[in-house]
Order: sequence, then structure tokens, then C-alpha cells
Amino acid sequence: MKQYLVSIDLGTTNTVLAYSEPGSEAVQLFAIEQLVAPGEVGTAALLPSLRYHPAEGELAAGELQLPWRLPDVAGVAEVAGGQLARKLGAQVPGRLVASAKSWLSHPGVDRMAAILPWGAEDDVAKVSPVAASASYLAHVRAAWNQRFPKHAFEQQQIVLTIPASFDEGARALTLEAARMAGLPKLRLLEEPQAAFYDWLYRHRATLEQELAHTRLVLVCDVGGGTTDFSLIKVELPAGGGDPVLTRIGVGNHLILGGDNMDLALARLVEARLAGDGEQAAQATRLSAARMAQLTERCRAAKEQLLAADAPERVSVTLLGTGSKLIGGTRSADLAREDVERMVVDGFFPMGEPHEEARRTRGGIVEFGLPYATDAAITRHLASFLRQHAAAAREALGMAVDDGSGDASLPVPDTLLLNGGVFRADALARRLEATLSAWRGQPIQVLHNENPDVAVARGGVAYAIGKQGRAPTIGGGSPRSYFLLLDGEAGDNKQDSRRAVCILPRGAETGVELRLADRSFALRLGRPVRFHIVSLTADAGTPPRAGDLADLDASSFVRLPPIATVLRDSGDAAALKEIPVQLAASLSEVGTLEVHCVANEGGKPQRWLLEFQLRGHGAAGGAEGAEEIALPPRYKDALEKIDRIFGSRAQQVDSKEVRQLGRQLDHLLGARESWPTPLLRHLFDALLQRAKGRRRSAEHERAWLNLAGYCLRPGFGHALDAWRIEQLWAMFETGLQYHKDSQACSEWWTLWRRVSGGLDATQQLRLLDDFAFNLQADEQERGRRPVTLVNGSEEDMLRLGASLERIPSAYKGEIGEWLLGQVQELATASAAKADKAEAALGRFLWALGRVGSRQPFHGSAHDVAPVAAVEQWLAVLLTLDWKKVEPAGFAAAHLARMTGDRTRDISEELRAQILQRMEASRAPATWSAMVREVVQLDQAMEKRMLGEALPPGLKLLS
Repeated sequence: MKQYLVSIDLGTTNTVLAYSEPGSEAVQLFAIEQLVAPGEVGTAALLPSLRYHPAEGELAAGELQLPWRLPDVAGVAEVAGGQLARKLGAQVPGRLVASAKSWLSHPGVDRMAAILPWGAEDDVAKVSPVAASASYLAHVRAAWNQRFPKHAFEQQQIVLTIPASFDEGARALTLEAARMAGLPKLRLLEEPQAAFYDWLYRHRATLEQELAHTRLVLVCDVGGGTTDFSLIKVELPAGGGDPVLTRIGVGNHLILGGDNMDLALARLVEARLAGDGEQAAQATRLSAARMAQLTERCRAAKEQLLAADAPERVSVTLLGTGSKLIGGTRSADLAREDVERMVVDGFFPMGEPHEEARRTRGGIVEFGLPYATDAAITRHLASFLRQHAAAAREALGMAVDDGSGDASLPVPDTLLLNGGVFRADALARRLEATLSAWRGQPIQVLHNENPDVAVARGGVAYAIGKQGRAPTIGGGSPRSYFLLLDGEAGDNKQDSRRAVCILPRGAETGVELRLADRSFALRLGRPVRFHIVSLTADAGTPPRAGDLADLDASSFVRLPPIATVLRDSGDAAALKEIPVQLAASLSEVGTLEVHCVANEGGKPQRWLLEFQLRGHGAAGGAEGAEEIALPPRYKDALEKIDRIFGSRAQQVDSKEVRQLGRQLDHLLGARESWPTPLLRHLFDALLQRAKGRRRSAEHERAWLNLAGYCLRPGFGHALDAWRIEQLWAMFETGLQYHKDSQACSEWWTLWRRVSGGLDATQQLRLLDDFAFNLQADEQERGRRPVTLVNGSEEDMLRLGASLERIPSAYKGEIGEWLLGQVQELATASAAKADKAEAALGRFLWALGRVGSRQPFHGSAHDVAPVAAVEQWLAVLLTLDWKKVEPAGFAAAHLARMTGDRTRDISEELRAQILQRMEASRAPATWSAMVREVVQLDQAMEKRMLGEALPPGLKLLS
């Protein structure tokens, strides 16, 4: 049976389906059945990429029934989708899942975790960004199969479009969403290319005439959540005929689009709803859920005010809630000039071509998403054109830049606009005028008859082209991929890295390139790791596979790490080193595939290297993931470790065991200066000799102390996940010398130090022991299992406060208990003052860490509930911060500004905290972190973590 050609545009705002019947030249839009009102099903070409999770009893039975009966792929019992989701989400706050596509490309959270709707109450069902995306794909699949039961959707030729700027992680997660939706086989196509394919197909009969004066096309695609740029070179054959089209450049990922515009307007309306005066603004600052509701209403107002027949102003109404549904309703006007000022001038300023996109401390973090720090799309565009200047000059036939600095910015001669944002004529005209001004003459604009559906239609045109029946775009891989070489800096500058190209820009899909002239030593049965980076622009001719290059650290994008343990297929337990070659290809679905290939003893073997998509925390810094040259006396240090813990028992007295740390300091330098790679080498040595810790209590204490120190904070270096896995295997066996109090303390210190590498399940297991040690009565303690290690109050406080991946509700419970202890200690009698003061400091430190608004290694959706934190702060305000200095320190973290109103305390309370800090003469850095979004300084970071991070490792907090 012949297949339909099908294309899905899985957009941030809408999902669109287009198709072509077998053998047909016509590209059609698929009218998607969806809920348009409770109990009412209609059809539309656009399916809003939204989910609404109603409250129990909110909608009557049957009002959410679609023409098909399938369980929600995300596992939620009651879900409203389609146009109904948009309507309900604008009326009821906190229940709308939106912008799932933007979350797919946000590495700062676990994209497989149920975190959406962001900031929703506990009684609202939540789904992961991947599952939400899968549900939209499952919806169109079910709608298709309802219409064409003899042509199952999953058996057709399917193209799924994605932003050109999606990295390997986001691409892999998109494929995972498709798999969850029952679509295991499809091809990925970049959205800007798809938009151009639509234009090409519609003009295929006159293409030679249409592009006669075109040499370089800029596709500017600004959708609801992302901004994407692509450059396509046009070459006219000497003898006539259709132009040869080659994609020569793509932009970096930008979470910047219509959502940002809506949010900017919502903030303006929020201020107007508050009335005049700072106090009014503080009193009426909307919750995250209400802000999301207002943003949706501002989106509709923006579209009205940017239309060709726009009114002078539109009233934006925010409904009340509960019993105040009518009486609590408030309205404010948005004028056309407001939108022109904030959206047209704010997002598309007519700046100079030399203006770079601005890098500020932080962009908008509303609803948890890290939006681009500079909202000016035109400045990002100028940076993009500068990045690809060499290729653009060649395409336009301009003189090569001689490095004198006199060369002007090469601006494409032709522009294609796409994305829902450009339905607004004012925005399309502004971008056209800006590029024309930069170019010094009018730019040609290719007409896009419907930006909402062009990408979906273009995906079908691409599939037709693959059959040889329509124009195609060449260009292969939009990026060059490089393997960073261990310990090698580049020759040109200090911050450059030596790397070998494994797949050059322009490599064709499905063609494997093997680095035949480069051999690598692969350790079987031992952890290995690979650091691969991508480059969207190359100066001059792209490199060839196997070429060495010096890469500027600021020019490449790190891919998710590849860290694994590879084993011999014939001898799984073999530990050996063999020579291998690397082979890389761009898969048919558009993702990078890397293999290690060996031919040892005539026995060919291949290992696929897969990217890790679940990260335990984010870390940066040049040495956070790289190798270094080991100290000259590293071998001597290993001999010391082996003498104490090695497999051969040696005559070692307890004093020598206790002095091991001091001896390592003497051989390697002060341990505070040990960089992360050296620490991990030492941990690996300790791990291999872990059995030696059971020789005596002194051995166990020394091993636990060193192992925890060398693996802290549990992430930040390649293979740390593997190391944590090996270490965790020891947890259930507990201590050998469980009656030794110092060994017990070192045990809990180790787990606190590496807690950043533990997943939620492991941290919950630690929480059980935390609760037992602090709350069990005498009778329960009598039944303590031997493997449950005793922990002092101080050890348990430090451990419990470090468990950032436990659910938010648990943190609320821990915080309430800590607060009770704080209040009790604060009223201690004078006779116990000294002892109470020390304990009070410990409990206040733990409270600040448990309720911190910005986690160090956990996901932002797991922070303690903001309502609970505000109650804790109210209690802290009753203390004298001049006498109880830790109270101000804890308050600084509880009130820390994140920019995400889901996590941030109220403005009124923030003002009180700042006033108290000023009165108590708290350090300026404390006030700064409460007043604005800042990164912690080293001293604050060290105090909060309990010790300094390894040199070169910086938490992205």
C-alpha cells in the first residue's frame, strides 16, 4: 500500500498537520478534530499546543470526550485539549500546560520529570515536557486514524519539524516524545528549511524567474517560543534551469518569541491593574498562576492591536477567583501605542548592524524558563550575520574581509519571514526596514501566504522533494562536530581548546565518516568519557574529518556528555585497552551518531556512544569537565593510597592511616587547590581499593573522608554518574565499624558531600535515615538495624538540608520542624545561652538551605513552597538579627530573588527583609541577592554548601 506523505509542525503555540495523498502533487492541511467548548467537538487546522488539567468536578462527565477513546499518553485522567484548553486556561489560573517545546531545550531542569504546569498547586496533575509534547503528537495521530482508519498514521512517511537550533539533547527528547506517542519512525526537518520548502514548492513552476536576482536568502522564523535564523545560498546554473540551493548557516538556540512579547505586555498590564504607587504594586503583584492567565489574555490583545485594522485600545480583563469571580474582576487598557513601543521597538529596534546582542546578568526567568537575556531580535540577527560573515560574503560575491575592520556586514539580498509573530504586519515591516537600512538598498521579501501553516506544508514539500518530484535544499549537517582532546590547550590563545573534527559542516545525511588516520586508545570494562562540541560557523573552508583545530571556548556549544563503560562482546568482564577509530554520521532523523570501531584480532566490534540527557545539576568552568596534567608526584600519592588501602595487607600503624591526608597534601599541594580532574583520579583510586577501608576504624574514617572530599559535589565532571552508582552500591551494607562515632560522622559527611549526584529515589532513602536519627524514640532506637548508621544532630542537619531533589512538600515539613527548633532555642534560658546559640546557628543554616529559592543542584520545581517560606520569614523577622547573625543569613536565602514569581516571595515581604538587613548592617552581598538576580560570591557559596567547591567548578546557580 502506498504511503501518505505527512508532516507535523509541533509548535510552541500550535501543532499543525499537513499531508499529500500517494502520488498527488497537492499539499493539504489536515483539519484536526478537537474540543472547542465543553462537550463540543469541532475541526481546525491549528491544534493549540496546550493542555488544561481541570479540577475534580469542574467539568461534567462526557464534556471532555473526543471522537476516539484513548488514555492520555501522559497518564492524566482528565485533560482538556485543543481550543477548549486555551479558553479554560484564560479563565482559570494555574492549570494550563503551555510552552512544552521551550522546556524541551531547557537543560536546567529534568525534562522527563512531571513539572508542568510550572508552579501549579499540589492538587493539579503535572506532566513532563516530553510527555506533554507526546500528548499533542498522540492527538493528531488519533485524529488521523479516526479519519483514515485504513491508513494508520504510524505507517505513513512522517516528517516532524524542529527548530534548527535544537541541540542533540533536545532532538533526542523530541524523538522520545514521538516514540511515546506511538511514532517510532519519522524524519526530523529544521523549521526554517521547512518554511522555505513551502515557498519553493508553491513557486516551483517559476523558480528560475523568482530567484533570478537572489544570491542569499535569510529565513527568519520567530514563533511563540523560539527565534531561528538560517542562511540559504542560491546558485544559478550557467546554462539555465532551477537554482542550486544550499543551507550554509543556522543560528544558536534562542528562547525568544511571541511568549516573551505577551509576557512583557502582561507585566505592563499588571502594573496598571495595581494602580499608582509602589505600595499598590507590591500589594497586587499577581501569583504565577494568575500571571499566566493574564499573559494569555495579553496575547489575544496583542494580536488585535497589531492587526491591519487595529483599534486604538483594547481592554484586558482579569477575572476574580472563587467567590470573587465577578466582584474581583479587574480591567486595564492596552493602547496600540503601548504595543508598538514595547513589542515593535522593544523586540525589533532599528539598531546599527555592528550592535551585538547584549549579555546581561540574567534574562527573564518568568515561569521558570531561561529566556534570552536580550529581547532585541534584531541585535541577535546582527550577531548571527556576523558569525556567518565569511560564508555570506562568498555567497553574495563580496570581497573577502582582509581583517582591516573596514568590511561592512554582509546582509542577505532576500528575506523570508515565518512564524506566528509575523502575522503582525508592523513587525514584518520593521524587520524588512532594518535589513534594508543595514544593506543600503531594499531587500527582496518572499511572500509567505500563511506563516502559521508554512512549516507543516513545507515538511510535505520536503518529502516530495526526497522522491525527486520537487526542488530540494542541500547543505548536509548545519554544524561541525569536534572531539575535545584531553589536556590540550590550543596554540592561539589561552582559552582555546585543541580538538579533532569528527563530522564537518555540510556532511550528508546517512554517510558515515571514519577517522581512518586517527587512532584512540579505548579502555574496555572501565569508565570512559568523550567531550563533543558543535560549531555552527567555521571561518573559511569547513574542516575535514580528522583535522585538528584550535577552538575558541566561547565559539562552541557543548553537547550532553558521553560517559559510559564499554565491554568486550566476547568477554564482558575483560579489562583491557584496545586501539579504536571513531566513526560519525548524521542519522536519517537528523541526529549525530558516534561509534567506536575496533578490529582486534580480526574480530570487528562497534559501540554506539549515546548522549546523557538526564543531568544531575549544572556546572560550568573550563576545568569542570576537562583533563589536566597530573602533578609530578601523583604516582607517589597513589603509592600512599595503595599502602593504606591496597589489596596486599601491609604493616601500617594507626598513626600512618590518620596522617594519610596530610601526606597527600605534602605530595600534591594543599587539598583546597586540587582541581576536579585530580580529585576524580584520586576517588577512582580509592574506589578500586574500597575493601581496604574495613581493616580498622581508622581505615574506615580515612577512606570515607577522602572519598567524599574527592567526589564532591557528586557531579560536574564526566563519569560522575557512574562513580555515584558504584558508591551507592555500598550504602545498604552500612559501616563496618558502626559503633565508632567518628566513623559514623564521616559516613554522613560523605553522603552530604556527594548529594548533588544522587537522584530523587536515593535522596529519599537518605531522608528515611535522617528522620529516624532525629525523631525516633528510645523504643524505636532499640530496634535499629545494624546497617542504619547513627547520626548526630549536626550531621543530620547538614545532610537533610542538602537533599535538594526530595519533593517540595517534604521540604515544607522539614522546614516546619526546623522552625519549631529555632523558636525553642531562641527562647532558651540564660543558663543555656552559649549552647543554645551554637545550636540555633545550625538550625538557621539548615532552614536557609532547605527553603532556598535557588537550589544548587536540584530542579527549580522542587523548591520549598513559597507560602511556607513566607511564614518562616515572618518568624525570622521576630528575631534580633544583630544578635543572631545566622537569622539574616538564612533570610537572605529564603528571600533570594530568582525572577521566577513561582518561587519568589511577595514584594511587600521582600521590602521588609531588605529594611531589616539595612538596619542590622548585614553584608551588601546579602541585600544584593534579595534585591536582584545575582550569582553567589565564593564566600556565600562556601558557607551555604559547608565547604568550597573544587577549583574550576562553578555551579550555575
